[in-house]
Amino acid sequence: MRRALSILVALLPTAAVAAPALTPSEIVDHAPNSAWTDVPEDRLVVMTLGDGGQVVIETAPDFAPVHVANIVSFARAHRWDGGAITRVQDDYVVQWQPRDEKAPLPSRIVAHPPAEYERSRQGLSLQGLAFFDSYAKAVGFADGWPVGSDGGHVWLAHCYGMVGVARDMPPDTGDGQELYVVNAEAPRQLDRNLALVGRVLSGMERLGALPRGTGAQGFYVDKAQDVAIRSVSPAADLPPAQQPHLQLMRTDSPAFAAYLNARANRTDPFYVRPAHGVSLCNVPVPVRTRPSAP
Repeated sequence: MRRALSILVALLPTAAVAAPALTPSEIVDHAPNSAWTDVPEDRLVVMTLGDGGQVVIETAPDFAPVHVANIVSFARAHRWDGGAITRVQDDYVVQWQPRDEKAPLPSRIVAHPPAEYERSRQGLSLQGLAFFDSYAKAVGFADGWPVGSDGGHVWLAHCYGMVGVARDMPPDTGDGQELYVVNAEAPRQLDRNLALVGRVLSGMERLGALPRGTGAQGFYVDKAQDVAIRSVSPAADLPPAQQPHLQLMRTDSPAFAAYLNARANRTDPFYVRPAHGVSLCNVPVPVRTRPSAP
Protein backbone atom coordinates (compact mmCIF):
# COMPACT_ATOMS: atom_id res chain seq x y z
CA MET A 1 0.00 0.00 0.00
CA ARG A 2 2.90 2.41 0.69
CA ARG A 3 3.99 2.12 -2.95
CA ALA A 4 0.48 2.91 -4.11
CA LEU A 5 0.13 5.92 -1.82
CA SER A 6 3.44 7.34 -2.98
CA ILE A 7 2.03 8.04 -6.44
CA LEU A 8 -1.46 9.20 -5.61
CA VAL A 9 -0.76 12.62 -7.13
CA ALA A 10 -2.87 15.43 -8.54
CA LEU A 11 -4.09 15.35 -12.14
CA LEU A 12 -1.35 15.85 -14.70
CA PRO A 13 -0.48 19.54 -15.00
CA THR A 14 1.81 18.86 -17.97
CA ALA A 15 2.93 15.92 -20.07
CA ALA A 16 6.30 15.78 -18.29
CA VAL A 17 5.19 14.35 -14.93
CA ALA A 18 7.61 11.76 -13.57
CA ALA A 19 6.85 8.20 -14.57
CA PRO A 20 4.81 6.29 -11.99
CA ALA A 21 6.14 3.28 -10.11
CA LEU A 22 3.02 1.16 -10.47
CA THR A 23 1.07 -0.03 -13.51
CA PRO A 24 -2.50 1.17 -14.07
CA SER A 25 -3.92 -2.19 -12.99
CA GLU A 26 -1.81 -2.17 -9.83
CA ILE A 27 -3.08 1.29 -8.96
CA VAL A 28 -6.67 0.12 -9.40
CA ASP A 29 -6.01 -2.95 -7.26
CA HIS A 30 -4.49 -0.81 -4.47
CA ALA A 31 -7.10 1.96 -4.59
CA PRO A 32 -8.78 2.48 -1.22
CA ASN A 33 -12.53 2.14 -0.80
CA SER A 34 -12.77 5.92 -0.56
CA ALA A 35 -11.74 6.09 -4.24
CA TRP A 36 -14.89 4.25 -5.33
CA THR A 37 -18.50 5.33 -5.59
CA ASP A 38 -21.63 3.21 -5.88
CA VAL A 39 -23.58 3.26 -9.14
CA PRO A 40 -27.23 3.75 -8.14
CA GLU A 41 -29.34 0.76 -9.14
CA ASP A 42 -31.97 3.09 -10.59
CA ARG A 43 -29.44 4.15 -13.24
CA LEU A 44 -28.71 0.60 -14.38
CA VAL A 45 -30.39 -1.39 -17.13
CA VAL A 46 -29.73 -5.13 -17.51
CA MET A 47 -29.85 -6.80 -20.91
CA THR A 48 -29.99 -10.60 -20.87
CA LEU A 49 -29.01 -12.27 -24.12
CA GLY A 50 -30.54 -15.45 -25.47
CA ASP A 51 -27.70 -17.57 -24.07
CA GLY A 52 -28.20 -16.10 -20.60
CA GLY A 53 -25.22 -13.75 -20.74
CA GLN A 54 -25.81 -10.31 -19.26
CA VAL A 55 -24.82 -6.80 -20.22
CA VAL A 56 -25.18 -4.06 -17.59
CA ILE A 57 -25.63 -0.49 -18.84
CA GLU A 58 -25.37 2.66 -16.76
CA THR A 59 -27.67 5.39 -18.10
CA ALA A 60 -26.76 9.09 -18.20
CA PRO A 61 -29.90 11.07 -17.34
CA ASP A 62 -27.87 14.19 -16.53
CA PHE A 63 -26.82 14.38 -20.18
CA ALA A 64 -29.83 13.00 -22.09
CA PRO A 65 -32.82 13.00 -19.71
CA VAL A 66 -35.58 12.61 -22.31
CA HIS A 67 -33.89 9.79 -24.19
CA VAL A 68 -33.00 8.00 -20.96
CA ALA A 69 -36.58 8.30 -19.70
CA ASN A 70 -37.74 6.75 -23.00
CA ILE A 71 -35.27 3.89 -22.62
CA VAL A 72 -36.42 3.13 -19.09
CA SER A 73 -40.05 3.21 -20.25
CA PHE A 74 -39.28 0.89 -23.17
CA ALA A 75 -37.53 -1.51 -20.80
CA ARG A 76 -40.42 -1.46 -18.33
CA ALA A 77 -42.79 -2.19 -21.22
CA HIS A 78 -40.59 -5.19 -22.20
CA ARG A 79 -40.06 -3.62 -25.62
CA TRP A 80 -36.76 -5.41 -26.21
CA ASP A 81 -37.84 -8.80 -24.85
CA GLY A 82 -37.60 -11.09 -27.86
CA GLY A 83 -35.68 -8.46 -29.80
CA ALA A 84 -32.23 -8.95 -31.27
CA ILE A 85 -28.80 -7.60 -32.00
CA THR A 86 -28.97 -7.12 -35.76
CA ARG A 87 -25.78 -5.24 -36.55
CA VAL A 88 -22.14 -5.82 -35.61
CA GLN A 89 -19.96 -3.59 -37.72
CA ASP A 90 -16.27 -4.30 -37.36
CA ASP A 91 -14.34 -1.51 -35.65
CA TYR A 92 -17.49 0.57 -35.15
CA VAL A 93 -20.71 -0.40 -33.33
CA VAL A 94 -23.00 -3.18 -32.12
CA GLN A 95 -26.68 -2.30 -32.59
CA TRP A 96 -29.91 -3.83 -31.31
CA GLN A 97 -33.62 -3.33 -31.81
CA PRO A 98 -36.97 -4.36 -30.28
CA ARG A 99 -39.10 -7.28 -31.31
CA ASP A 100 -41.54 -5.05 -33.25
CA GLU A 101 -40.54 -1.47 -34.05
CA LYS A 102 -43.98 -0.74 -35.49
CA ALA A 103 -45.89 -1.67 -32.35
CA PRO A 104 -47.73 1.22 -30.65
CA LEU A 105 -45.45 3.26 -28.41
CA PRO A 106 -45.82 2.70 -24.68
CA SER A 107 -47.28 5.51 -22.62
CA ARG A 108 -44.95 8.33 -21.52
CA ILE A 109 -42.72 7.90 -24.57
CA VAL A 110 -41.59 11.13 -26.23
CA ALA A 111 -41.76 10.22 -29.90
CA HIS A 112 -39.51 13.07 -31.03
CA PRO A 113 -36.99 13.91 -28.27
CA PRO A 114 -34.90 17.07 -28.42
CA ALA A 115 -31.35 16.85 -29.76
CA GLU A 116 -29.65 15.97 -26.48
CA TYR A 117 -26.19 16.06 -27.97
CA GLU A 118 -24.65 18.51 -25.50
CA ARG A 119 -25.55 20.30 -22.27
CA SER A 120 -24.52 23.33 -20.29
CA ARG A 121 -21.36 22.93 -18.25
CA GLN A 122 -23.09 24.68 -15.35
CA GLY A 123 -23.35 22.46 -12.29
CA LEU A 124 -20.77 19.95 -13.50
CA SER A 125 -17.35 19.38 -11.98
CA LEU A 126 -14.84 18.81 -14.77
CA GLN A 127 -11.48 17.10 -14.23
CA GLY A 128 -9.53 18.18 -17.28
CA LEU A 129 -7.09 16.11 -19.29
CA ALA A 130 -3.92 18.10 -20.01
CA PHE A 131 -3.31 16.79 -23.51
CA PHE A 132 -4.33 17.96 -26.96
CA ASP A 133 -7.56 16.55 -28.36
CA SER A 134 -8.49 16.59 -32.04
CA TYR A 135 -12.23 16.85 -31.47
CA ALA A 136 -12.73 19.35 -28.64
CA LYS A 137 -11.07 22.42 -27.15
CA ALA A 138 -10.91 20.57 -23.85
CA VAL A 139 -11.62 17.04 -22.67
CA GLY A 140 -11.82 15.35 -19.31
CA PHE A 141 -14.29 13.75 -16.94
CA ALA A 142 -17.54 15.32 -15.73
CA ASP A 143 -19.14 13.47 -12.83
CA GLY A 144 -17.16 10.44 -13.97
CA TRP A 145 -18.17 10.55 -17.63
CA PRO A 146 -15.72 11.13 -20.53
CA VAL A 147 -16.61 14.45 -22.11
CA GLY A 148 -15.54 17.10 -24.54
CA SER A 149 -16.09 20.79 -23.87
CA ASP A 150 -15.99 24.13 -25.65
CA GLY A 151 -15.99 26.01 -22.35
CA GLY A 152 -19.71 26.68 -22.01
CA HIS A 153 -21.01 23.26 -22.99
CA VAL A 154 -20.01 19.65 -22.45
CA TRP A 155 -20.90 16.49 -24.33
CA LEU A 156 -20.36 12.79 -23.86
CA ALA A 157 -17.61 11.28 -26.00
CA HIS A 158 -17.93 8.23 -28.23
CA CYS A 159 -15.46 6.08 -26.31
CA TYR A 160 -15.39 2.28 -26.29
CA GLY A 161 -18.45 0.94 -24.48
CA MET A 162 -20.53 4.12 -24.75
CA VAL A 163 -24.19 3.59 -25.66
CA GLY A 164 -26.07 5.82 -28.08
CA VAL A 165 -29.40 6.17 -29.86
CA ALA A 166 -29.62 5.24 -33.53
CA ARG A 167 -31.58 7.69 -35.68
CA ASP A 168 -32.59 8.58 -39.21
CA MET A 169 -31.49 11.76 -40.96
CA PRO A 170 -31.75 15.06 -39.05
CA PRO A 171 -33.86 16.50 -37.57
CA ASP A 172 -34.74 13.02 -36.31
CA THR A 173 -32.98 12.22 -33.01
CA GLY A 174 -34.22 8.65 -32.47
CA ASP A 175 -36.72 7.69 -29.79
CA GLY A 176 -34.46 5.13 -28.09
CA GLN A 177 -35.86 1.91 -29.53
CA GLU A 178 -32.68 1.20 -31.49
CA LEU A 179 -29.49 1.50 -29.48
CA TYR A 180 -25.84 0.97 -30.30
CA VAL A 181 -22.62 0.56 -28.36
CA VAL A 182 -19.16 1.56 -29.55
CA ASN A 183 -17.04 -1.58 -29.95
CA ALA A 184 -13.86 -0.10 -31.39
CA GLU A 185 -11.44 2.79 -31.47
CA ALA A 186 -13.46 5.86 -30.56
CA PRO A 187 -15.46 7.25 -33.53
CA ARG A 188 -15.31 10.73 -32.04
CA GLN A 189 -16.60 12.31 -35.24
CA LEU A 190 -20.01 11.20 -33.99
CA ASP A 191 -19.76 13.43 -30.90
CA ARG A 192 -22.60 15.98 -30.77
CA ASN A 193 -24.28 14.26 -33.74
CA LEU A 194 -26.15 11.54 -31.87
CA ALA A 195 -27.54 11.20 -28.36
CA LEU A 196 -25.24 9.25 -26.09
CA VAL A 197 -27.28 7.84 -23.21
CA GLY A 198 -24.95 5.64 -21.16
CA ARG A 199 -22.13 3.13 -21.11
CA VAL A 200 -21.65 -0.60 -20.66
CA LEU A 201 -20.20 -1.35 -17.24
CA SER A 202 -20.27 -5.14 -17.45
CA GLY A 203 -20.53 -7.62 -20.31
CA MET A 204 -18.84 -5.60 -23.04
CA GLU A 205 -16.62 -8.57 -23.79
CA ARG A 206 -19.75 -10.47 -24.89
CA LEU A 207 -20.76 -7.79 -27.36
CA GLY A 208 -17.25 -7.27 -28.67
CA ALA A 209 -16.86 -10.97 -29.46
CA LEU A 210 -20.01 -11.31 -31.56
CA PRO A 211 -19.65 -12.40 -35.22
CA ARG A 212 -19.33 -9.44 -37.58
CA GLY A 213 -22.20 -8.80 -39.94
CA THR A 214 -21.43 -9.22 -43.63
CA GLY A 215 -24.13 -6.91 -44.97
CA ALA A 216 -23.91 -3.17 -45.57
CA GLN A 217 -22.77 -1.32 -42.42
CA GLY A 218 -22.34 -4.62 -40.61
CA PHE A 219 -25.99 -5.71 -40.54
CA TYR A 220 -26.66 -9.43 -40.49
CA VAL A 221 -27.97 -10.53 -43.90
CA ASP A 222 -29.80 -13.56 -42.53
CA LYS A 223 -32.27 -13.33 -39.62
CA ALA A 224 -30.83 -16.61 -38.38
CA GLN A 225 -27.65 -14.68 -37.58
CA ASP A 226 -29.43 -12.24 -35.25
CA VAL A 227 -28.33 -12.49 -31.62
CA ALA A 228 -31.41 -13.02 -29.50
CA ILE A 229 -32.25 -10.74 -26.59
CA ARG A 230 -34.15 -12.51 -23.85
CA SER A 231 -35.01 -9.40 -21.86
CA VAL A 232 -34.03 -5.84 -21.00
CA SER A 233 -35.05 -4.60 -17.54
CA PRO A 234 -34.29 -1.68 -15.25
CA ALA A 235 -32.07 -3.13 -12.53
CA ALA A 236 -34.30 -1.60 -9.85
CA ASP A 237 -37.21 -3.74 -11.10
CA LEU A 238 -35.30 -7.00 -10.67
CA PRO A 239 -35.44 -9.08 -7.48
CA PRO A 240 -32.76 -7.87 -5.03
CA ALA A 241 -30.70 -11.05 -5.49
CA GLN A 242 -30.51 -10.40 -9.25
CA GLN A 243 -29.57 -6.73 -9.10
CA PRO A 244 -25.99 -5.82 -10.04
CA HIS A 245 -24.07 -3.82 -7.44
CA LEU A 246 -21.26 -1.95 -9.16
CA GLN A 247 -18.84 0.80 -8.29
CA LEU A 248 -16.87 3.25 -10.42
CA MET A 249 -13.60 4.87 -9.49
CA ARG A 250 -14.16 8.51 -8.58
CA THR A 251 -12.47 10.65 -11.21
CA ASP A 252 -11.86 13.36 -8.59
CA SER A 253 -9.89 10.96 -6.37
CA PRO A 254 -6.09 10.81 -5.92
CA ALA A 255 -6.23 7.17 -7.03
CA PHE A 256 -7.74 8.15 -10.39
CA ALA A 257 -5.13 10.90 -10.81
CA ALA A 258 -2.41 8.29 -10.28
CA TYR A 259 -4.16 5.89 -12.65
CA LEU A 260 -4.37 8.62 -15.30
CA ASN A 261 -0.69 9.43 -14.84
CA ALA A 262 0.20 5.77 -15.25
CA ARG A 263 -1.88 5.48 -18.44
CA ALA A 264 0.06 8.41 -19.89
CA ASN A 265 3.49 7.27 -18.68
CA ARG A 266 3.69 3.50 -19.03
CA THR A 267 6.63 1.92 -17.25
CA ASP A 268 5.49 -1.70 -17.48
CA PRO A 269 8.40 -4.00 -18.45
CA PHE A 270 6.97 -4.29 -21.98
CA TYR A 271 7.39 -0.57 -22.68
CA VAL A 272 10.68 0.82 -23.93
CA ARG A 273 9.63 4.47 -23.85
CA PRO A 274 6.57 6.02 -22.20
CA ALA A 275 4.32 8.10 -24.46
CA HIS A 276 4.00 11.04 -22.03
CA GLY A 277 0.48 11.46 -23.32
CA VAL A 278 -2.89 9.77 -23.50
CA SER A 279 -6.20 10.29 -25.28
CA LEU A 280 -9.50 10.69 -23.47
CA CYS A 281 -10.88 7.34 -24.58
CA ASN A 282 -7.70 5.53 -23.58
CA VAL A 283 -8.47 6.27 -19.92
CA PRO A 284 -11.47 4.01 -19.24
CA VAL A 285 -12.95 4.69 -15.82
CA PRO A 286 -12.33 1.55 -13.70
CA VAL A 287 -15.38 -0.40 -12.56
CA ARG A 288 -15.72 -3.15 -9.98
CA THR A 289 -18.34 -5.16 -8.14
CA ARG A 290 -19.17 -3.55 -4.81
CA PRO A 291 -17.32 -5.40 -2.03
CA SER A 292 -19.45 -7.28 0.45
CA ALA A 293 -19.77 -5.75 3.89
CA PRO A 294 -17.32 -7.32 6.36
